Amino acid sequence: MSASDVVSISTMIALIMLFIAMLISVVRVVIGPTLADRVLALDLLTVLAMGFVGAFAIRTGLMLYLDIAISLALLGFLATVAFARYMLSRLRDEETLP
Repeated sequence: MSASDVVSISTMIALIMLFIAMLISVVRVVIGPTLADRVLALDLLTVLAMGFVGAFAIRTGLMLYLDIAISLALLGFLATVAFARYMLSRLRDEETLP
C-alpha cells in the first residue's frame, strides 16, 4: 500500500465522518429548543464545513480550496457576531418591558 493510497483512504473516511457530523448539526439547528442552541449548531456547521473543504483540498491536491476555507471561517465569525448582537439586543428589549 503506497502513501497515496493511505491519504486517499484516510481523506475518504474523514469526509464521511464530517458529513455525518454535518447532518447531526443540521438536525440540532432544526429542532434546537432555544436560539442559543441553534446559533451554536450553526457555528459548528461552519467549522465542519471548513474541515470538509480542507479534507477535500488534501484529497484533490488543489490548495485553492484552502482559500475557500479561510473565507468560510471569516463568514462564520461574522455570522456568530451578528447572532450574538441580535441575542443581546433581544435580551435588552426583554429587560425594558414592564
